[in-house]
Amino acid sequence: MVRQEVIVRRRASETVGQRVRRLRRRLGLTQKELCQVARIDQGFLSAIENDKRSPSPRTLKALAIALDVPEAVLIGTGIDHDAPQPLETDRLPLLGSIPAGRPAESQEQLEMFPVLKHLWAPDRYCLRLTFDSMEPTLKPDDIVLVHYRPDVDPTLVQGRICACLVDGQPTLKRVTVERRPSGQAVILRGDNPAIEPMIVDESADFSIQGVVIRLVSREL
Repeated sequence: MVRQEVIVRRRASETVGQRVRRLRRRLGLTQKELCQVARIDQGFLSAIENDKRSPSPRTLKALAIALDVPEAVLIGTGIDHDAPQPLETDRLPLLGSIPAGRPAESQEQLEMFPVLKHLWAPDRYCLRLTFDSMEPTLKPDDIVLVHYRPDVDPTLVQGRICACLVDGQPTLKRVTVERRPSGQAVILRGDNPAIEPMIVDESADFSIQGVVIRLVSREL
């Protein structure tokens, strides 16, 4: 009990930047990863965490959403500040490979993974990564949340990380579309510079099965 009171007092004296850093590390996120989710500049986030800049209300809201906490927790005020709250979760299918069809109908033996209630939707599933093509953004054994969007037009997900099937083979890559004299070509790129881009022309059996929308688990 005494230790808990000491922790509460210490956290009450934290700056906004210190709270952002602590909560980011608790989720196992790098600054780059948090910036991608919150859509802010990494240099700005670094300045916030080092108490050299103060976040605007808009930035504070974006960080709170990305860190899954009320804004009051970041500010250090309000009834939600550092008060332990029960997590409301629901479960989604956790797959080890990209499903060729609806996740719930996958031939894999389904494992279920708990996600926060507000992240749950019937057209979402979780995917455990087993490859390093998206390093350093995503790492092997990361679990990501995927929005099931079968056969979505690649032009509508430019630059997004997508779960794809190419001639029946699964791959997780960033999708871009290029117009060429021979027709439209889909370019699948990994964030790992050692991985060569994959060019998918109109002769290939290609489909997008889902769009990655969030990192939900990472082992430390």
